[in-house]
Amino acid sequence: MQWTTTCTRVGLVYMFNLIVGTGALTMPKAFATAGWLVSLVLLVFLGFMSFVTTTFVIEAMAAANAQLHWKRMENHQEEEEEDSSTASDSDVLVQDNYERAEKRPILSVQRRGSLNLFEITDRVEMGQMASMFFNKVGVNLFYFCIIIYLYGDLAIYAAAVPFSLMQVTCSATGNESCGVEADTKHNDTDPCWGPLRRVDAYRIYLAVFTLLLGPFTFFDVQKTKYLQILTSLMRWVAFAIMIVLALVRIGNGHREGHPPLADFSGIRNLFGVCVYSFMCQHSLPSLVTPVSSKRHLTRLVFLDYVLILAFYGLLCFTAIFCFRGDSLMDMYTLNFARCDVVSLAAVRFFLGLFPVFTISTNFPIIAVTLRNNWKTLFHRDGGTYPWVVDRVVFPTITLLPPVLVAFCTHDLESLVGITGAYAGTGIQYVIPAFLVYHSRKDTQLALGYRTINKHRSPFRHAFWVGFVLLWAFSCFFFVTANIVLSETKV
Repeated sequence: MQWTTTCTRVGLVYMFNLIVGTGALTMPKAFATAGWLVSLVLLVFLGFMSFVTTTFVIEAMAAANAQLHWKRMENHQEEEEEDSSTASDSDVLVQDNYERAEKRPILSVQRRGSLNLFEITDRVEMGQMASMFFNKVGVNLFYFCIIIYLYGDLAIYAAAVPFSLMQVTCSATGNESCGVEADTKHNDTDPCWGPLRRVDAYRIYLAVFTLLLGPFTFFDVQKTKYLQILTSLMRWVAFAIMIVLALVRIGNGHREGHPPLADFSGIRNLFGVCVYSFMCQHSLPSLVTPVSSKRHLTRLVFLDYVLILAFYGLLCFTAIFCFRGDSLMDMYTLNFARCDVVSLAAVRFFLGLFPVFTISTNFPIIAVTLRNNWKTLFHRDGGTYPWVVDRVVFPTITLLPPVLVAFCTHDLESLVGITGAYAGTGIQYVIPAFLVYHSRKDTQLALGYRTINKHRSPFRHAFWVGFVLLWAFSCFFFVTANIVLSETKV
């Protein structure tokens, strides 16, 4: 019992760490722009929708495991049939019993092993589930969506690191290292170091970042366990410091923020940022499969989402009431790189450079994942790629586009918003809905219409699948229309 409780707590922490990441640092500005009430309502609703589709993915994982287990059982039975052909006369009675069992309906055979049939023991990634439940067009669309999302991820990472370095090391006069002053709004054309402008410093940092981390795209990244542990510890220290500092400032009467109740012009970016901040569906197979006890998996996921909602609310509300909306940075940590906010230089530089450390460890992993997805998309059974294509072409098309996007813009709020609103919506809503729909159909055909998936979603009615898809396509339409109308006004 104690071991089960420990594993449950570890699973809770892992899922929390998986969801809470870079997207959380861009949420405070999005909250301040859209207004606190509409932001809170949208955050809670999107958290609920993400929870629904998370249960969809878990159900599809269990269905995929059931099919794999059933195929193994069939293969095992075929092997027993082959072995029985050489059996002695003393085995005739056993063989007759086996044949009678073979003639029973599938459900009666399944009931004997129903306790284990839907156990999630094999790590079935979303790509493998797509190949099991989708046709060829569906599989290609799945990989296209994943690739677009990973490109957006890399573009955000490639922009966030040099942007943070630029903000910390540059100032309005070019000879101070105190960071962003209280009432200063910098432009890219402001000086940084002598004749160099801030945008020049940003691009220099981007070039250094690309040269240092880009080569990892051409190789495989392995043994990052301890690096990821260190990154997680730094993340929670940074988040805790920011929340405490904001609460202390508010308690001392330095409440600068007066956010509006609602400003619908900011909903577009807020939507994308919130979707991006709840993204975990594509990583669930790696997270859920190792959990030893999955009896209360849905409750565990629900508790995680409640805690994450509470954490996001605490982070964002302390931010929007502590700082003025127009002074909130795209990367929230940079608001603490101010001398009037944090007097201790070590804390100021730690928070200012926090995205540099954490994102730099994730960039190679995401890049290798994207490269491998490209390979899978164009893979042909039995075929191999030439060395130049495998080692040069795929890494190059992985690395070049996000670096070019980061070279053109460092507007992190827009990058996160667009990535979340389009590719993020596909991964978080569309793909899980289609996966659970087709997995249910395939399970009924293969194992019988009365077969019950022990990990089925609480939202098992077909209405929820339709509702999620309707919501996803409504979001696509709303965000696109909002972008077109905004560009037309400009």
